Amino acid sequence: MNTNSFSRRNTEKRESNQMVFGIRAVIEAIKSGKEIESLFLQRGLNGENYLELKTLIANQSIAYQQVPLEKLSRITQKNHQGVVAFISPIIYQKIEDIIPLVFEKGEVPLILILDRITDVRNMGAIARTAECAGVHAIIVPLKGSAQINPDAIKTSAGALYKIPVCRHESISKTALFLRESGLQLIACTEKTNDDLYQPDYSGPTALIMGSEEDGISDELIRISDYLAKIPMYGEIESLNVSVSAGILLYEAVRQRLVK
Repeated sequence: MNTNSFSRRNTEKRESNQMVFGIRAVIEAIKSGKEIESLFLQRGLNGENYLELKTLIANQSIAYQQVPLEKLSRITQKNHQGVVAFISPIIYQKIEDIIPLVFEKGEVPLILILDRITDVRNMGAIARTAECAGVHAIIVPLKGSAQINPDAIKTSAGALYKIPVCRHESISKTALFLRESGLQLIACTEKTNDDLYQPDYSGPTALIMGSEEDGISDELIRISDYLAKIPMYGEIESLNVSVSAGILLYEAVRQRLVK
């Protein structure tokens, strides 16, 4: 038997077996330590089991959406009892645990912050480039970020299984923690006259990328140490965010190689 084929079939099985439905089933999934990628609750639900679920969600800061019954029924025709969850194929980590380990190993941290990147294929493509560039971790917000689902995993060529992904409720507070830990914050934005070649990326650095629609939030712009713009000479005014991330990451790689 071809071991690569066997491994691929196992991966596909793992990636496709993510949905959990029913109040008690979702409660037990959370209690067992499963990472909840997304959670949908029917509007107007009540009852003892539902209250137990809501308490568990609140205690563990799990993001959820309240949706009409029709949306849940489009997700699955089975008896979902008004609750459908998707289990993450990865285990999220905490950046507070990663930064000390990077310094202890004598490495110079290179972190990537993704602010409101909602397209799963962009997420996957960015993760693939980040892993190749030696990024130590990717940080995403708890809400308003692309799901780590089979499409993201496949687009990343498996990089999302290799690179730590940290999901935090407040990206700005997380960015401030990085600054307090000795990292500089460099935001890739058009809201500056300074191009991406001016900052020195050779020290501990966190690069911030924003969505193509909204860019980087004003709060993150305000707390950034440097704003960096990718020079544009054609008629099209913007690049795909995964391409932009690659350009910025490999400028950091280039500078670190020549130091």
